[in-house]
Parts: sequence; C-alpha cells; structure tokens
Amino acid sequence: MHVDWACVSWAGSRMLIWAVGLERIKMSTATVPELKQISREEAMRLGPGWSHSCHAMLYAANPGQLFGRIPMRFSVLMQMRFDGLLGFPGGFVDRRFWSLEDGLNRVLGLGLGGLRLTEADYLSSHLTEGPQRVVAHLYARQLTLEQLHAVEISAVHSRDHGLEVLGLVRVPLYTQKDRVGGFPNFLSNAFVSTAKYQLLFALKVLNMMPSEKLAEALASATEKQKKALEKLLPASS
Repeated sequence: MHVDWACVSWAGSRMLIWAVGLERIKMSTATVPELKQISREEAMRLGPGWSHSCHAMLYAANPGQLFGRIPMRFSVLMQMRFDGLLGFPGGFVDRRFWSLEDGLNRVLGLGLGGLRLTEADYLSSHLTEGPQRVVAHLYARQLTLEQLHAVEISAVHSRDHGLEVLGLVRVPLYTQKDRVGGFPNFLSNAFVSTAKYQLLFALKVLNMMPSEKLAEALASATEKQKKALEKLLPASS
C-alpha cells in the first residue's frame, strides 16, 4: 500500500496535525466488514496454519440514568491496550498447550485477576481476513453491576495494568440528542483487529441493542469520521 505523509498546519491556532497514511485514514471511515462465522467445532478442526485468539466481553445490566434522564441499560467492559487501540480482554492462545478456555483464563488472570470463564460462556467464532489466518473466539458473561465493579477494581492491581493494559473502559450504550455523543463517538475510536465487529455482533445477538440502533450509531460514527477527514485534507478528498 502506498503511504502518503501529509502535514497540515494552522499557524494562527498553532495547531499541527500529522496525517500518517492517507489511505489508512480513508479506510477507517468505511463500515465494519462482515466476517465469516463458523462453529466452535469447525474452528477446532482448523489446521496448524491457523492462530486462535480468545477474548471476553463482560457486561452487566445497569439501571442507572446519565444526567437523570438517559438510560444506561448495560455496562460493557473493554480495555485500552498498550498500542492505543481498544479491545476486549484476552489474547492469543497456543492450542498446542492450552484449551481455548484455559488459554483465555491464563491471559485474563494477568489483566483482570481471578475471573475464570468456561465453555458455557462461549459466544462466537469468526474468521479474519488478511495475511494472517486467525480465528477470533468471543466469550461473554453477564455479571451483576457489583461484580463488574469488582472486576474493575481488581484490574487496577493486576500484573499487566499500566503495561499491556492501560485501563478498562465502559462502553456508552446510548446516543445523545446530537446523534453523535455516546455510542457513535465511541465507535469513532480505533479498535484492534476484530474487536469492533465483535462488539456490534455481541450487542445484537445478546439483544442488548436493537439492530436499527446499532446501524444508526455506526452510520453516525462513519459520517463523523468522513467530515473530520474532509476538514483535514480538503484537497485530497
């Protein structure tokens, strides 16, 4: 891929913005690509040329209201990674030595403490596109809000906190009146690999957000990114 380096500056505001890789920025405004879903059994039959990543979505029903009027509905945990990307807790599992769940729990132990998931928490497997052949497994467990908060506290004292994991974040599952604040703004962030797709998939199949609301939030996020790109690089659009 050809990489263009563009430097856009405004002397009046002393603002300097480096746009690294114009094509990458343009690609980030596209909708989330569909991934091929396979069963757990099919995933286990894949050959040694495939890598397996396992991640966990922890969530809880949240009866709270933002500003006393915006329903929170659910609290979902994601994390800010060392590379500045958002993702779910978890990582790659070496199938030569670990089962999916044992490998996942080993990684979670480094970042979240003593939480352990089982095969009953398994949600989905998707094949990723690209030069690396990876099957991405997602697990989901509903906790109480108190249990979720306990996980957040435990994570601060875990071995990986401040290193590979910079902190847990809660996904804002609401959209404010401007149709951008909340979930659309969150979707405008950069996500690692399949994390964004997995988030949208889980919210849909677990009936945590209606399909039309997911589509509206994603469309608003995409439109925001396009407008930002037009302001930065008007001559290149």
